[in-house]
Amino acid sequence: MKKQLLLAAALLVATTGTAQAQILDGWSGEASLAGSKTTGNTETTDIGLGLKLNKEDGVWRHKFKALADLGKAEGETNKKRYNVGYQIDRDFNDRLYGYANAEYFSDDFGAFQEGYFAGGGLGYKVILPEPLSWNVEGGAGYRSQQEQGALGETANEFALRGFSDFDYILNDNVSLYNDTEIIHSKSDTYIWNETGITATLAGNLAARASFRIDTHSDVAVGREKTDTITRFGIVYTMK
Repeated sequence: MKKQLLLAAALLVATTGTAQAQILDGWSGEASLAGSKTTGNTETTDIGLGLKLNKEDGVWRHKFKALADLGKAEGETNKKRYNVGYQIDRDFNDRLYGYANAEYFSDDFGAFQEGYFAGGGLGYKVILPEPLSWNVEGGAGYRSQQEQGALGETANEFALRGFSDFDYILNDNVSLYNDTEIIHSKSDTYIWNETGITATLAGNLAARASFRIDTHSDVAVGREKTDTITRFGIVYTMK
């Protein structure tokens, strides 16, 4: 676990030290390092690394994210989860936009071992501009999920997707967010919700606390349907 913590800290420093030079061409975003407490399929104290990047180019927007959660208990690894996603938006007017997105996950201890979703749809900016903003999205795509274990079944099927992105800037130093996603297919309905608060510490550094719930409607025998993650960490904003 100590090695993972050192690696995480080194990665965060390297990211924050070099990322600004690499993303100056229109990109902005944040790098985060957090500790978390998980219940459900795993009972562990772990660390989390995150990277989110955004770029606006006229009517186009690009969004990239990469997340990793690693954990050990009594010297044994009991959490290893990765998630990578990309989305591109195209504005049609001030509120309506189209999007295409793709996302992949790997989770050694969750309800499903790995999977991906690729699709597209329409989004609408319900509330704008800042300090309060709310975007909703709806669409469809192709979904693949593999159950845990060498003999775990894989479901490949058409799926519907809904997403809500709510942000509220309370003042110059404090902001709130609440994100929810629903992916529904014949074999399973997956819902996750995350709520967080971010407070500026100094310069580009901020503190963040968040709570996330992940729920599947249908899982293999012996697996929990719901996981929760509570995170406390630091965020470095890149502009």
